[in-house]
Amino acid sequence: MPRRPRDPGVPSSPTEYFGAELRAYRETSGLSRPQLSERLGFTPQWIGQVESGSSAPSDEFAMACDTFFGTNGTFFRIWEWIQELGKLQVLPPGFRPYAEAEGEASYVKAFAPLLVPGLLQTPEYARTVLEVGQRVGKLEELLAVRMERQSLLIKEDAPWLLFVLSEYAVRRIVGGREVMCAQLERLLSLTSESHITLQVVRDDAPVYQASGFVLLEFKERASMCYMDSGGGYGPLLENPRDVNERAVAFDQVRSAALPAGESVRFVRTVMEGL
Repeated sequence: MPRRPRDPGVPSSPTEYFGAELRAYRETSGLSRPQLSERLGFTPQWIGQVESGSSAPSDEFAMACDTFFGTNGTFFRIWEWIQELGKLQVLPPGFRPYAEAEGEASYVKAFAPLLVPGLLQTPEYARTVLEVGQRVGKLEELLAVRMERQSLLIKEDAPWLLFVLSEYAVRRIVGGREVMCAQLERLLSLTSESHITLQVVRDDAPVYQASGFVLLEFKERASMCYMDSGGGYGPLLENPRDVNERAVAFDQVRSAALPAGESVRFVRTVMEGL
């Protein structure tokens, strides 16, 4: 078998890495692009674009490469990596570390004074929140990422989730009455899950925390806190002192909130009044 060619350089992205591996396997097998094209059923031009990193591979192409080269899923795993990284790149830079850490948390505590938290939003509610100032293509990408994040709620080892919403967030009509009614119904359905708790802070409660935030607690790493700047993207706090201050603030907010059972009844009353 011909000798594996020398790597021409360090790939700068997963797409380039896929292309470099494809070229290496093709040349090691002694095949030209037209010859590989005949075996895989893709054009030589397409193979050339993938090898150069100018075009991202499809899942079908990745699986075809694995089958032909006998690589036991290597190309498909790189393709999955490309997809995951692409989703993270849609997010603002300050939000990416939080999004990556969210799936590893054992406990999620969120205070939402203005809007229903992203993890609890229906697609219609989320679309209304995200569409301000976004072009259509970017909106669809952001919406897809937000909806996929919600798999955290139902995965087998889901964390404990505690959400404290202000009365304003519950009553605020986002996207029209029909959209808001469906959103409140979604909240009520989620409270039937034993690992999800929802509480509401009434407007007259002695709460002076104006900004929203999310605390992430882990089994084997330090806690972190993401500050939500009014539905936008704020800083991620990792300094223990800063995180502890937010943890104290969360306990204070929660102590002023309605108990879980009363909160559920409150949300149902608001929904029925729409």
